[in-house]
Amino acid sequence: MSLFAPNTWPPWIVMWAVAGLIFVACKALTWLGTPTPPTPAWRHVAYLVAWPGLDARAFLSTRPLLREQRPAFGEWVFAVAKLTFGAAVVWGVTPLIPSDAGVLRGWVGMLGVVFILHFGVFHLLSCAWRAAGIDVKPLMNWPLLAVSVSEFWGKRWNLAFRDITHRFVFRPFASRGRARVGVAAVFILSGVIHDLVISVPAGGWYGGPTLYFVAQWLGLLAAKSLFGKRLGLGEGWRGRLFTAIVVVGPAYLLFHPAFVFRVVLPFLNVLGVG
Repeated sequence: MSLFAPNTWPPWIVMWAVAGLIFVACKALTWLGTPTPPTPAWRHVAYLVAWPGLDARAFLSTRPLLREQRPAFGEWVFAVAKLTFGAAVVWGVTPLIPSDAGVLRGWVGMLGVVFILHFGVFHLLSCAWRAAGIDVKPLMNWPLLAVSVSEFWGKRWNLAFRDITHRFVFRPFASRGRARVGVAAVFILSGVIHDLVISVPAGGWYGGPTLYFVAQWLGLLAAKSLFGKRLGLGEGWRGRLFTAIVVVGPAYLLFHPAFVFRVVLPFLNVLGVG
């Protein structure tokens, strides 16, 4: 923990500090590495500090946004509804879970926080920027609709991380005819980053998040194999079921007990979750 922050900092602060450092590095990488047409300075500042996405080319583009690409009233309502749901889960449902069921309490609290931030606040920011004429798609694209593991991670879940890893990790391998190596590298890098954000602040279960993402890679390979295709593991209801099993099944490795008890529950206490 001392590598990233003073030992006196609570683990939940260390988590946000590590996540912040990684995010700032990713922002700088995409901003400095993206040639753009002449764009007002305020757009550059806005990309760096007021949008969590990592597609600098789209945000800084001067191409006019079509009317049908701008958010309708219903989309605004939907984003607010997700934020409200997340708040209800954090401050309404989580306190009802007995304190001796710590893992369940922490997981439910995390679900609420994800809905507040990723599905709520970030979606509202997307709506606001698109209303202002800037092309920024929501970072979450109906992940429950994914019919394959590759679709879940590549097109529906946290598209900011997908954008940067596709550009700087997968594409260099793919351009050399080593796309499979690129896919493996993306999942391994995802695991290492999550270990830094989750296991390092928690001070335990090192490697758990990396193993989780290795499992995602293996699940993707299984679905794309000849046997997996015959079973329909990448399409229809079988694909949805298989994707749910692969994504949710080993999640205990990702959000492990050390993280829940040393980081999540103290953070929920700070949020006033009684």
